[in-house]
Amino acid sequence: MSGPPRTAEPVYITRVGAKKLQQELSDLLWGQRPKIVQEVSDAAAQGDRSENAEYIYGKKKLREIDRRMHWLTKRLESATVVGPREDGATAAFFGAYVEVEDEEGVRTTYRIVGEDEIDLAKLHISWRSPLGRSLLKRREGDAVIFRRPSGEVEVTIVSIRY
Repeated sequence: MSGPPRTAEPVYITRVGAKKLQQELSDLLWGQRPKIVQEVSDAAAQGDRSENAEYIYGKKKLREIDRRMHWLTKRLESATVVGPREDGATAAFFGAYVEVEDEEGVRTTYRIVGEDEIDLAKLHISWRSPLGRSLLKRREGDAVIFRRPSGEVEVTIVSIRY
């Protein structure tokens, strides 16, 4: 698990993504952490802590939860929440659903999102990914070439929606 970026590069996130991170933080703070604290307390009451596996595991789990809560807090503080575009933009920007057609005529719709929201099963790609960068600021009908491990691929933008 890594911490928030140490560079001055912006951290963008959609409203939905920010809400998910806030829900995770809330679940850790009000759900999981109190439960583990109680388990550690119960295990500590059993006596010798040095050989008490439940106590040792519980303390480790608490450190993991605290580390994740710290990361989520810092991430939410540093992130810029980007709402959906409502200005009638015709170019692909952050948060857009971009339908592309590849060289074989296969159509795929990607959503350009922040790094914390990447979900390849839903085809949510980072705005910093090779494809995400290639699609930004492009318009319907534009041909885009991007590099992937198997080589360069050309896709044509079919539609853009927010």
